[in-house]
Amino acid sequence: MPNITLEGVQKNYGGGAPSAVVGLDLEVRDGEFMCLLGPSGCGKTTTLRMIAGLEHPTGGSIRIGSRVVDSVPDGIYVPPEKRELGLVFQSYALWPHLSIENNVDFGLRLRKVPRAEREKRTSDVMDKLGISKYRKRYPSELSGGQQQRVALARMLAVNPEVLLLDEPLSNLDARLRLEMRAELKRIHEEFKTTIVFVTHDQWEAMTLATQIAVMSEGQLQQLGSPDEIYERPANRFVAEFVGNPPINIIELAREESGGLALWAMQYITDRHGELHGLGSVGIRPEAVHVTRAVENVPDGAFKARARITGILPTGGSWIIELDVAGRKVFSVTSLAPTCSVGDESWLWVQPADLNLFDGDGTRLNPQRALVTAEAAV
Repeated sequence: MPNITLEGVQKNYGGGAPSAVVGLDLEVRDGEFMCLLGPSGCGKTTTLRMIAGLEHPTGGSIRIGSRVVDSVPDGIYVPPEKRELGLVFQSYALWPHLSIENNVDFGLRLRKVPRAEREKRTSDVMDKLGISKYRKRYPSELSGGQQQRVALARMLAVNPEVLLLDEPLSNLDARLRLEMRAELKRIHEEFKTTIVFVTHDQWEAMTLATQIAVMSEGQLQQLGSPDEIYERPANRFVAEFVGNPPINIIELAREESGGLALWAMQYITDRHGELHGLGSVGIRPEAVHVTRAVENVPDGAFKARARITGILPTGGSWIIELDVAGRKVFSVTSLAPTCSVGDESWLWVQPADLNLFDGDGTRLNPQRALVTAEAAV
């Protein structure tokens, strides 16, 4: 399977509107499951459509393997049907008058694949996706999840070098979405297909992707593995967009943040010295621990007095709402809490779980920030 490389890709629709995609440099490696993640209007679907050839970039170039399929400077454009890609839309786009079997082998018929090979490939992919028993039915006779499998089978039957998926699970209910996530994971492992998947759902991205490209306002914010995106967000946008409940943000530059901001600033200064440009601290709810006895706080951890103002069960975990000097902080635990609403307690966080950001929201490396501050002096 080929790599997909985007270099300086730009998309502007004109009319004075901001660019949908701005100077995008991105590489999707062979066999990778890449998720383009971001809110509505961030440019992720436009990027997918440019890879597919359904949209023309207004700048930059796109390569699939060694072949340039789009280059604005060189005037190169390869039409979608010659890019050897499979595309599954948010709408399944099945032919209502064709049986499931004929929907699946539709692409093979267009390519004039010999009948024996066509039947074998159709049967194989239908067996793997568990839809063989529906081969004589029509799309209207299937559930949403079954129709999604048919749409995937139709693309996989033609053995595309790359599979492009544009929010294909958004029309399914919660249970079917969970089943189809597991199905997509299995498809990727079994077929070894390079997949580019567009979604605004962070949990889809976290559970499916080998690499996630987080986008905002047409720009790439961070590229990394799910663990890297979650544990070491490159900026505050990524930190606040990924995670549920959202990350706790302590604004160090705002007086109204009160005691918590002062305590956090003092702790960071004692640990790292004066950090140039430090603006805020982000703490994932999972990293916030709660205890009623200060003796239980590990040495070296950041700690603060807190009062429990809410305990919210979510089924497999509990969200604990804390009041710290008038500032709300959320903690998440998988263990049933032994505390009660109104209890006075302590929260504590290991130093490695403090995400530091500068005034512009960019992640700070304490060592680099310290060096910069010393150089300025």
